[in-house]
Amino acid sequence: MRRGRRLGIDVGDVRIGVASSDPDGLIATPVETVARGRGDLERLVALAEEHEVVEVVLGLPRSLSGGEGPAAAKARDFGRALAAALAPSGIGVRLVDERLSTVSAEAELRRQGRKGKSRRAVVDQAAAVIILQNALDAERATGRVPGEAVPAAGTTEQEDP
Repeated sequence: MRRGRRLGIDVGDVRIGVASSDPDGLIATPVETVARGRGDLERLVALAEEHEVVEVVLGLPRSLSGGEGPAAAKARDFGRALAAALAPSGIGVRLVDERLSTVSAEAELRRQGRKGKSRRAVVDQAAAVIILQNALDAERATGRVPGEAVPAAGTTEQEDP
């Protein structure tokens, strides 16, 4: 298991959920929800630097069959833009499969008794926690870096470690 904090990202059309791991990569915890739009990349860069992360893990929404549709294309585009914004900091971005992360987060929040607006306010963070925790667990179980490296927008493919 590689050492270092990671940031988990669940990107949506309206909000971006953010989670962070501990330096040993054992547990993911919620950080905040960032409004999507003007200034979102700058805020994510600031969070990555503030948390001193070595990598950002971005959820890639695939269909149950594993295919990619319009939502996955949007996530890939966002990943390239984020990778370009993080490039000066030397922080890489990886895409990881996030099938059912939001559904799982919604179910957990309902189970906890969260309703309406209070649930909507944190569901993106909860999904980011699930995405990041799954990536951490997969790396610990297999010894392999999860997902795929994202090249910065306007560059060639980024090399996998």
